[in-house]
Amino acid sequence: MALVALVGASGNAGAEILKELSARGHRVTAIARNPERIAALPGVTAEAADLHDRDRIVGLLSGHDAVISAVHFTATDLPALLAAVRTSGVKRYLVVGGAGSLEIAPGQRLIDTPDFPEAYKAEAARGADYLDMLRKADDLDWTFLSPSALFVHGPRTGTFRLGKDRLLTGADGSRITFEDYAIAMVDELERPAHVRERFTVGY
Repeated sequence: MALVALVGASGNAGAEILKELSARGHRVTAIARNPERIAALPGVTAEAADLHDRDRIVGLLSGHDAVISAVHFTATDLPALLAAVRTSGVKRYLVVGGAGSLEIAPGQRLIDTPDFPEAYKAEAARGADYLDMLRKADDLDWTFLSPSALFVHGPRTGTFRLGKDRLLTGADGSRITFEDYAIAMVDELERPAHVRERFTVGY
């Protein structure tokens, strides 16, 4: 059982990760700007915090075994968040990443393809920037888990594939549910296999 700080616990990905952590018996400090949106689950303590309040965030993260970040990149001061994690003294840092920086061919990222939706480009670019920042963070045992291109609610099947830097595609295209993504994230927390690496999950 781990003591985990989950930042962005009320969002689509964060809420499913929170459920998975609670179901597996972990204790969670669930952090969100609006804590009333955080599900009341066993082992979960909801805390209100604004990511711009660095001292508050550092205080909430300190003393945990791991931090999981499930925030929107464009809505977050990413250097400040990374600095807060470092200052807290927590070494294990897992990040809900994006699909845009995954490759569809050697050296060709999904975000750089002509058909990549304009509406998601800013978020994808910020996610790619954050991955670059993490790759320089030698003082953290970070992991960046990229979902497949279509990241949606659906069944929790427990059946999926893992990859590295290449976009995973299957018979239904490139997709993963928030529910199955959460399984892969908590698996990585419990059995680290991609420390200081990015990996991806899909069907």
